[in-house]
Amino acid sequence: MADIDRDMLLDIYTRTMKVNRTDEKFRSLLMQGKVAVMSYVAGVGSEVGRVGCFVDQIKVLFGWDPAKPTQPEDISPAAQKIHFYKKGNRDLIAEKLHARAHAEPSHKWRNRRWATLIFANLLFVLSFALDIQILEGALTASRFVGFHLIDLNSALQVMLAHKHIINNLLIGTGTVLVLWVLLGGRTFCSWVCPYHLLAEWAEKLHLFLARKKLVTDQTMDRRLRTVFWVVFALLAVLTGYTVYEAISPTGIVSRAMIYGPGLAMLWVLALLFFEVFFSRRAWCRYACPIGLTYGVVGIVSPLRIKYKLDDCFHEGDCRKVCLVPHVLDTVIKGRAVDTEVAIGPDCTRCGLCVDTCPTGSLTFEVKGLSKIM
Repeated sequence: MADIDRDMLLDIYTRTMKVNRTDEKFRSLLMQGKVAVMSYVAGVGSEVGRVGCFVDQIKVLFGWDPAKPTQPEDISPAAQKIHFYKKGNRDLIAEKLHARAHAEPSHKWRNRRWATLIFANLLFVLSFALDIQILEGALTASRFVGFHLIDLNSALQVMLAHKHIINNLLIGTGTVLVLWVLLGGRTFCSWVCPYHLLAEWAEKLHLFLARKKLVTDQTMDRRLRTVFWVVFALLAVLTGYTVYEAISPTGIVSRAMIYGPGLAMLWVLALLFFEVFFSRRAWCRYACPIGLTYGVVGIVSPLRIKYKLDDCFHEGDCRKVCLVPHVLDTVIKGRAVDTEVAIGPDCTRCGLCVDTCPTGSLTFEVKGLSKIM
C-alpha cells in the first residue's frame, strides 16, 4: 500500500470513527492494511457504543426518548453481522410465525410476583390485626422483627423537610438501600407496591375497553415524572412538610389495608379511573417520584433483565405487555448495539417480557454470576 493511501486511511478513520491519531496500535495496524484497521476501529467503536448505551439508559430513566444507533461504530461487529443476516433472510418470517404459534403461554414470573406482593402487604395487615409484631408500620416506614426499614423516597422527603440529615433515619434507610441495590431498584414497584397491583388490574380493564374501541390510550411526556420529583422535593424544603406523602397512592393504599380506608382512598380511585378511561399506567409512568428514586438506585444493581439479539424475531410481543415499554426499545429490529444488552434501570423487573418471549431472548440475570459459576 502506498504512503498516500495510508495517510488517506488515517485521515478517514480518525475523522469518521473518532480514533486518536496518536494511537500506536492503530498506526501499527495501519501498516498491515485496510482490513486490520477496520477490525480494530470496529472494536473501539463497540466499546464506545456500550458506554453510549449505558448513558442513554440513564437519560431514558429521567424521561428522554431512547436513542437510535446512527453510526456503524455505535453497534458492535458481532451485532452488525446478526442485523445484516436478519435483514436479508426471509426464512426468519416463517420461523417467527412458527415460534409464536407454538409458544406455550406462561405466567410464571407474574404469578410469583403477585404472590410475593400480596404476601408482603398481607404480613403488614396480619402483624397489626393479630399484634404479632413481625412487620409493624406501613410501607413508608416499618420495623421487621426489630430492624427499622424506611422507604427511600419517604426518608429523603423527611430530611428535605427538616433540612438536615436525621441520624435515626440512616440505619433504616441504609438497610433498605442495600436491599434494593441488590434486588434492582424499581423491583420495589412491581414486587412490593400495592398501588402497582391495582394499576396493573386497571390496565387490563383499559386494554379490554380499548379492544372494544371504547377508549384510547393518551400518552404523555415521561419527563413529567422528573418534574414532579423536583416539585415535591422543593415543596418539602419550602413548607417543612412531606407534602408528597399526603397524596402518595403507595402510602395511602398501604395504610388503608392495615388501619382501614379513609377519604384519601377517593384520590386513589380517581387515579385508577383516569388510568382506565384515559391513560394506562399514568401514575407509574408519568408522575410517581418513588419510581424515579428507586430507578436511580437500580442503576448499579446486579439483578437485571438481559436481552439476547441472536434468537430474537423482533415480533414485539414483549413490548406490548411491558409495564414500561420504552425500556425495551433495544428489541426493535436494528436497535441492539450488542449481541447481549442489559435492560436499563427504569425496568421494574416484573418478568412479563420473560414470560411472553417465545424464543427466550429475554431472561433474568445476576451480573457477574455467570462468570463465577
